[in-house]
Amino acid sequence: MSNLDTAYCKHFKEGDLAKKSLIAKAARAPKFGVRAYNRCPICGRPRGFIRKAGICRICFRDLASAGKLPGVTKSSW
Repeated sequence: MSNLDTAYCKHFKEGDLAKKSLIAKAARAPKFGVRAYNRCPICGRPRGFIRKAGICRICFRDLASAGKLPGVTKSSW
């Protein structure tokens, strides 16, 4: 491996590249309209998307815990 290859490998992990390619693929116009799906704009997660908030459940929980989402309070019963 050349120095360029090792430097490239240090900065990028396989998962990061795959995730970036999937995000880029989701940004393209789909071949069929029904195949479009929502992704979290913060982390790129395709599952657990909350439509009202426009983000995934994990980012929603993090932002709500930090107090960044107005009107969201922890539930207690």
